[in-house]
Amino acid sequence: MTDGKEELVLVAGGAGFIGSHLCRALLGQGRRVVCLDNLQTARPVNLRLFERHPGFEFIEADVVDPLPPSLLERTRQFTRIYNLACAASPPQYQADPEHTMLTNVVGTHHLLRLAEEAGARFLLSSTSEVYGDPEAHPQREDYRGWVSCTGPRACYDEGKRAAEAMTFDYARMGRAEVRVARIFNTYGPQMRPDDGRVVSNLVCQALSGREITVYGDGSQTRSFCYISDMVDGLMRLMEHDGVGMEPVNLGNPTEMTVNELLNHILDLTGATAPVVHKPLPIDDPRRRRPEISTARKLLDWSPRVPLEEGLAATCAWFASELGAGAPVEGKARIKSPVAAG
Repeated sequence: MTDGKEELVLVAGGAGFIGSHLCRALLGQGRRVVCLDNLQTARPVNLRLFERHPGFEFIEADVVDPLPPSLLERTRQFTRIYNLACAASPPQYQADPEHTMLTNVVGTHHLLRLAEEAGARFLLSSTSEVYGDPEAHPQREDYRGWVSCTGPRACYDEGKRAAEAMTFDYARMGRAEVRVARIFNTYGPQMRPDDGRVVSNLVCQALSGREITVYGDGSQTRSFCYISDMVDGLMRLMEHDGVGMEPVNLGNPTEMTVNELLNHILDLTGATAPVVHKPLPIDDPRRRRPEISTARKLLDWSPRVPLEEGLAATCAWFASELGAGAPVEGKARIKSPVAAG
């Protein structure tokens, strides 16, 4: 119980990759959880692990639309609202850019008003994409970014920036208690095989024996955080009483090139498929690494799962999903860049 009311947590986007892991972790803490999702890009199978849990409820609805009565009638019960509602991979959010922008702006507005009426703490899942193709490295929370407001990624990048602005405006006006997490690349079991993210792309192509696609020459860098670490960071941020008017980076500060990531995956899967290089997508960031001293100081948080351990679990999960058998040891290596064909 919190302030004399029944404690209930709303997870918007709770059927998605991060959202479903978050729902499971909250249920594991004994919380009652309402998952709100339109299932546009989520995997409904993600919910099967706890759909019969007595503390779990699923509502199919789109945050762009007015929130459903079945949710609003329990407004005063909510003590925590996590907003993870938005397609997160470029192919998915670019497929319907209008809806992506509306999800970030209108959807966030709907959920902030719910938080205001409920007196609930609100957490926005923002993104490292607010930094764009960064000129500053690593990326600190006070870096204002290098974002194209007219490119094909703008629906997501600028949508999240607008969502952050609205969230902090609600806090400045005393209308809601807010938290903002800027999430960097996250991976692990329960990702969609076709979501277009670099880890799922490379693992699924390696396991299937198809040509492996690397965009550009593979020298662009990313920092990969395992899903359990990310969920831990989100929950710590939500529950920390000293955070408010500042975003917090959540991600793994260990930076590597896409080629290095691929070599790890080839080792785990034993794949020998050819590597084909294609042009980099428009506005694709060249380097990305979070500066996480804020999370370390405020939340006592930093990633704990090594890449080798997280990738092994991820490869094993995808192998099971694809019917490819368990990953095996291999010695494959990228010899040299292959020309785009």
